Amino acid sequence: MTIRRILATAVAAAVTTPVLLLSVTPAFADAKPPAQTQQKPSIAELELAAAAAKVAYDKAVAAEDAAIEALEALDADTHPLVIAYTAAKAAAADAATAKTEADQAVVDARAVLEGLLETATEADRTAATTALAEAESAAVTAGEAKTAADVKYTEAWDAWSDARVAAARVIGQAQKATKQALADLTAADEALAEAKKEAEEDKEDEECDSVSEPRLTTVITGLPTTVVAGTKVNFNLRVTNGSDRTMDEVLPFAYVHATDTSGLDSIDDLVRVQWSSGSSSKWRTVDNKHYMDAISPLKAGAHVDVKMRLTIDASAPAGNGVTFVAGDYVNDDGTCGGNPDLEGYEFMIAAAGSKPGRTDDAKPGKTRPNTSDINTQTGSSASPASGTLAATGSSSATPRLALASGAAVAVGAGAMFVVRRRRTGSHV
Repeated sequence: MTIRRILATAVAAAVTTPVLLLSVTPAFADAKPPAQTQQKPSIAELELAAAAAKVAYDKAVAAEDAAIEALEALDADTHPLVIAYTAAKAAAADAATAKTEADQAVVDARAVLEGLLETATEADRTAATTALAEAESAAVTAGEAKTAADVKYTEAWDAWSDARVAAARVIGQAQKATKQALADLTAADEALAEAKKEAEEDKEDEECDSVSEPRLTTVITGLPTTVVAGTKVNFNLRVTNGSDRTMDEVLPFAYVHATDTSGLDSIDDLVRVQWSSGSSSKWRTVDNKHYMDAISPLKAGAHVDVKMRLTIDASAPAGNGVTFVAGDYVNDDGTCGGNPDLEGYEFMIAAAGSKPGRTDDAKPGKTRPNTSDINTQTGSSASPASGTLAATGSSSATPRLALASGAAVAVGAGAMFVVRRRRTGSHV
């Protein structure tokens, strides 16, 4: 965590707990805000979780493969159900042929009987009648055999078909299990990768003595003193290296804090600050550490302009806000630090639809910590916060915002700067 982010946290806390911040100790600079004290799984725990997810996924894949093989086996000629079905089918076909032949025999016997001449003897008539009766009896037996064979054939078919349906259902369930196992594995791998990335970034965090450099200045121009809810305003942030040496990396810092007119209720979730480099028209939201991409490098006497935009949600109530800006630097030789002043530009928030007319630009209210009574990193009590924002007489919330600014600076006074090297982008 960088010192600037700690200051931003202190600013927000100061509005609702100003008395607490008046007695805050510089040791707070090393402490994490409550929202960040939640226990996170360690890398070792995440590695175990990822390994377990991999085992579960492998088992799910194996189960799916086994289910597919089981279905394929049901189609093999050597499978018992296939053998039974094939035999029953053949038996049913034979029974059907026998029934057809028996029925034909009945037809033939009846034709013989009916074709006897009147001159036929009694013995011929008796023989023909007996042959017909025997043919009819055989046809009945063949019919019963065919019915029985058809039943067995149907049973064999049903048994095989039901087995295939059941196997297909198992495959479907196995595929769902595999999909879920893959999602779990992906999530576990991503969590592990993110933890390792954070750990790697933490390794890049370097502590150094706070080298005050007031010649590294951050100045806002074009930010109006009144911003109407539901609108966006563009302004400019100029970062200037007024020192006599090049700064290898300069990290512009920006944080906006706002409350309703009472000064008690934060509406930070309804305000947003964005930035855009001079070479790009794309607006990017300031990250959750309140830093923009590094300026690499910033030569002695040089400056860089960063386009900024403040957006107030239309649902925001009338209130007050303050935009804080600062700059930190880190050099390749291990030195780092920043400007000890926290620039605060106060503005009013007018309700949506308001017509404030022409307004002046917000002016900076520098706050500089009185460190005479502060023992850096000792945990002893700090002196009351000093410093105020530029008075505009905007509302009763002004003292609270001013207190927030002064308290935030007091919190960080004399503390160790912790600057993260960020080479993900550059303004120059």
